[in-house]
Amino acid sequence: MTLPVAALGPDNPLPPLAPPHPVTPLVDASAADPDMARNLAYGRPATLLPYTVQDDYGRELTDGKLTVAVVDNGVIRAEFLLDFGGRMRSLVHLPTGRELLHRNAILQPANLALRNAWFAGGVEWNLGTTGHTPLTCAPVHAARVVRPDGVEVLRMWEFERNRELVYQIDAYAPEGSALLHVHVRIINPNAHEVPVYWWSNIAVPETPDTRVLAPADAAYNLAYDGVLRRVPIPVHDGVDRSYPANSRHAADYFYDIAPSRRRWIAALEADGSGLVQASTDRLRGRKLFLWGQAGGGRRWQEWLSPADQPYLEIQAGLARTQLEHLPMPAGAQWSWLEVYGLLTADPAKGRDWDGACTAVEEALEELVPRHLVDAEHDAARQWLDQPPTERLHNGSGWGAMERLHRSATGDPSLELPGVPFDTTGDEQEPWLTLLATGDMPASLKAPLSYQVTHGWRQRLEHAGDNWLTWLHRGVARWHAGEADAARDAWRASLAATANPWALRNLAVCEPNADRAASSLLRAGEMLPTPLRALTVETLQALLAANRPGDALALVDGLPPELRADGRIQMLECSAAIAADSLDRAGRLIGVGIVVPDLREGEDALDRLWFAYHQRLDPTLPRTAHPLPHSYDFRMTEG
Repeated sequence: MTLPVAALGPDNPLPPLAPPHPVTPLVDASAADPDMARNLAYGRPATLLPYTVQDDYGRELTDGKLTVAVVDNGVIRAEFLLDFGGRMRSLVHLPTGRELLHRNAILQPANLALRNAWFAGGVEWNLGTTGHTPLTCAPVHAARVVRPDGVEVLRMWEFERNRELVYQIDAYAPEGSALLHVHVRIINPNAHEVPVYWWSNIAVPETPDTRVLAPADAAYNLAYDGVLRRVPIPVHDGVDRSYPANSRHAADYFYDIAPSRRRWIAALEADGSGLVQASTDRLRGRKLFLWGQAGGGRRWQEWLSPADQPYLEIQAGLARTQLEHLPMPAGAQWSWLEVYGLLTADPAKGRDWDGACTAVEEALEELVPRHLVDAEHDAARQWLDQPPTERLHNGSGWGAMERLHRSATGDPSLELPGVPFDTTGDEQEPWLTLLATGDMPASLKAPLSYQVTHGWRQRLEHAGDNWLTWLHRGVARWHAGEADAARDAWRASLAATANPWALRNLAVCEPNADRAASSLLRAGEMLPTPLRALTVETLQALLAANRPGDALALVDGLPPELRADGRIQMLECSAAIAADSLDRAGRLIGVGIVVPDLREGEDALDRLWFAYHQRLDPTLPRTAHPLPHSYDFRMTEG
């Protein structure tokens, strides 16, 4: 498939040493019951490692060829992007020609995922921790599997490195069925319990009449103030929230579905037709996310998709909210079946909530009875471990790398015939060498990858000493919470061979802002050409150390392509304001600063706008200089 795409660019080689930050930090969870409270407090990862960050993309779209797998039985047709997490991009009901998902006409990364890069549209499969999956802009393995009854299945699978889990998605459409079937299995191959998080994130078109329904009369609401509230559904604060177009601000609504109720969610238009998603009971949670009708929400919609194509998200997860993790026992396998399709019920518009939900439930039971979904899920045991009939696509080499690592110690936990991990690539080369020889090959090139699990750390600790081995030891120790031992390792790396990577890591954990900034400056001087990610960190550190003049001097020495980078321009503008160089700041802010990797919830642009105008004339109120729409990414108004 050819689609306008903004290229991802290379991964950031700097290890992400900070813990993953939720978009909305939870400051008040008093509405949670004891079970939810335990899950809220459980399973937060120390860092995003061993993943690296994907932040080197822009806003320029060029036609790109995407590898797509198609499931089509003549009634329902689904497309899956195999280089982008297996995202289901499109789901069409062929008899009517109706697209049931928000099928984005472009692929534009933006900073909404755990690794930064994310794009809007379709159905995303989220495994890992709170946030959009680290695998959302990464390839998956894919194959054709033919079931014993002859039904062809698209199988997609990967190894999730942060939690060390395997996931398997089997998508198929039985002959004559109007529903796409998606069977999901998570495998914990470890000898220890693992915190698990899963949400199927479904983007659907939003119109003024779109109504979202789910079998609940209350929901846990999270807005961008960090307060979790249990609120009535559909009317909350005098507004019928089942019509997303009624809501002014972005918000999450996690429906509190009774254990006995069937698990489903639907987004219907005024005539009662639209997408329904239902599942077996393990997939307990259902959620509505909306951007809202305020300026910031509209700006985010334009930022992620072409104008005049608004969308909302209906989601399904293992827990009641996306703020929770569930304990998955050692060696356990969890599975469920999801079904997606066009549902037509009695008109939804204007009906009372209970009547509308009953109409959907009756139409869903007619479309696919609950007991048949359960039976289909149970029958999948016959073919879940069936080896692929035909390999279609290769994902990452990390599953194969981990399989080799475990097999070398007599651990067969990743010898999985249904989801074979059998290919490695360039990122795995140094780790293959470590596995084969016991030593890391050292060169002064930027590290391409990291390993931080206990088993790999043991290999690193027993390897021969060189600057790279010490660097990786430090990263693994830091992830394990051993900060002093990590610093010792990075100092040993510098002592072995002067290198910018260990110096940068020491700067990140340096509590003194001035010394941290100076260390980052020295790290940058060691590189033959400036690295965008290190430049951004250095400018941030210089501003934190109240050294705006040094920040401006650093910018002045950058090559033109980095000076034109939107985030660097934003930091340059901040430094210019702090240095009272208001002409320089005015030129930047007036031309228009575009930050491709602006983070969801980040208020840097509006703060910059008001700080500049406040410095120009502190006597004028904020209302004297309204925030331009191009700078308005606010999740709330202020």
